[in-house]
Amino acid sequence: MTDMLPLVVVHGGAGHVPKERSENSAMGVCSATQAAYRILQDGGSSMDAVVEAVTRLENNPFFNAGCGSVLNVKGDVEMDAIVMDGRTLASGAVSAVRNIANPVQLARLVMDKTSHACLTAEGASQFARSMGVVEVPQESLITEYARMRWRNNLEPSANPVECQMGKMGTVGAVAVDAEGNVACATSTGGMLNKMEGRVGDTPCIGSGGYADNLSGAVSTTGYGEDIMKVTLARLVLFHMEQGQSAEAASDVSLAYMKSRVGGLGGVVTVDPRGNWAACFSSRQMSWAAAQGGTLHHGLYAGEHFTQNIQEHLLS
Repeated sequence: MTDMLPLVVVHGGAGHVPKERSENSAMGVCSATQAAYRILQDGGSSMDAVVEAVTRLENNPFFNAGCGSVLNVKGDVEMDAIVMDGRTLASGAVSAVRNIANPVQLARLVMDKTSHACLTAEGASQFARSMGVVEVPQESLITEYARMRWRNNLEPSANPVECQMGKMGTVGAVAVDAEGNVACATSTGGMLNKMEGRVGDTPCIGSGGYADNLSGAVSTTGYGEDIMKVTLARLVLFHMEQGQSAEAASDVSLAYMKSRVGGLGGVVTVDPRGNWAACFSSRQMSWAAAQGGTLHHGLYAGEHFTQNIQEHLLS
């Protein structure tokens, strides 16, 4: 049991990462996982770990969260994020926020400093200012790649689900700390060329993420409208509560979403005992996990590379 805990699993989004960007996506997820794992090794909480992992991905321009977020139809950035603590079921979320470098940190402040579960748009911005969160120029969050994708939008012949799910995806993390407490965090820039004010699954409890010490924690990624229809995160934990493993529950839930509503996506999942899974029905999902001093990572279906974390730090 002691060898199983602590652990952290991180995803960089389901969908299709262009070849020239896939290496940076994989490296970014591994780096975020290592940073979160160090927090857990030093006795930090699972919540500390998942917020750290997602913060690092928000700061990485190769992901659709924070700096690097996709643009809405007007060419603006609107971001969503959620955190949830499995020990108390406390949760905090923000939606359609602008000028915030790290929405996941603001989501945690909503959980810790208010009696609410979610703040949106200007109300979230007012709260951020009251908490001393520094606002950043929108231009600092927009990459040339995001602007190019906004201009090009989608080719008429493209599969809308595959394309909207993104060349860069929602980011998220789940963790179990040394005391067996689970937590999740998810953050996104949303859907490419979305309507202004559109909010997807990410900030919705049970869809973008869920954490409960009695079952486990899940962070999701994919086409938000479909994820919300099946409350994907909670669906995975429902199957775990029926006795299925983290991997089996993740696979059956993704299969149900695909068969019922035609949705593709991915999840990272943990249970309080230290079992974990990184599963997806999309073409790719960059993911990494750290447990027992070993780093696990992959990008395509069937990929599962492992190496000593210290060796990876040196590579």
